[in-house]
Amino acid sequence: MPNSNAKLHSNHRGGREASRQELVSRSLQSAQHCLESQDFGTAYAHYLLVLNLAPELKTTVKETFQFTLFKWAEELDSLARIQDLFNCYEQALELYPNDEVICNSMGEHLFRMGFRDEAAGYFHKAVKLNPDFADAKENFYRVANWLVERWHFIMLNDAKRNLTYLRAIQNAVRSGSKSVLDIGTGTGILSMFAKKAGASFVYACELSKTMYELARDVVAANNMEREIKLLHLKSLDIEIPKHIPERVSLVVTETVDAGLFGEGIVESLIHAWEHLLLQPK
Repeated sequence: MPNSNAKLHSNHRGGREASRQELVSRSLQSAQHCLESQDFGTAYAHYLLVLNLAPELKTTVKETFQFTLFKWAEELDSLARIQDLFNCYEQALELYPNDEVICNSMGEHLFRMGFRDEAAGYFHKAVKLNPDFADAKENFYRVANWLVERWHFIMLNDAKRNLTYLRAIQNAVRSGSKSVLDIGTGTGILSMFAKKAGASFVYACELSKTMYELARDVVAANNMEREIKLLHLKSLDIEIPKHIPERVSLVVTETVDAGLFGEGIVESLIHAWEHLLLQPK
C-alpha cells in the first residue's frame, strides 16, 4: 500500500509538471502571435505568466520580454495611463532587478514626465550595473545638468572661496572639533575638507538623490568612502543614534542659494544646534 501511495503522488506531480509545461508553451506561442499582430499589452501579459511559471526561462526570453515591455510602455504613455506604465516597470524590475536596460528605460519615462530626481536614480543604477552602458551614462549626465545648480559649479571652481572654507574648517578641527556634520553636502567638498583636516568622524546629509549619488562617487574617487558617512536625508530628519551615534562638535553648510527655502536652512541650523551639536559647557 505505501508503494501504491508513493506512485500515486509521483504521478500527480508528473501530471502537474506536464500541465505547467503545456501552459508555458501555449503562453509563449500566444505571446509570439500577439507580437506579430502588435498586440503588445496581451503579449506582455503572456510573458509575465511565462516568467512566473517558468523562471528558468528568464535568460531565454529576456530580450523579447524587454522589447514587449518597451512597446507596451510606449502605448500606455501615449494613452496617459501613467500608473499602469509604472506598474509594468515595477513588475519587470521584480523579475529582472539588475537589468540595466530596463532601469535606463524606466528613467527615460520618469525624465520625460518631469520626475528628474527619480530618473537620475534609475540612470545611476543602470550605470552602476554596467559602467560601459553609453545610453545610461549620457542620460545620467543629462539629468544631472538639470538638477545640479549652476552656482554649485561656480563654487567648485572658486579657488579663493574654497581655500577660505578649508582654512576655517582646519582651524575648527585643530581647536578640538573632531566630529563634523555637513548639511547639504552637494559634491561632498566640505566633508572632504573636514576629513583632510583631521576630523575623526565626518557625517554628510544630502536631500537630492542626484547630488547624494554624485557625492558618493566623488568621495569614493578620493578614497574616503569608509571615512565619510553619507546620508540621503533632510537634516531635520537626522536622529541620534539611528543615523549618527552622537552629537557632533562642528556643523558646516553651504546651502546659500534659493534652495535654502526648500531645505529650510534656519530650521535646519536650529535643529542641528538643539539636537545634533554638542552644547558648550
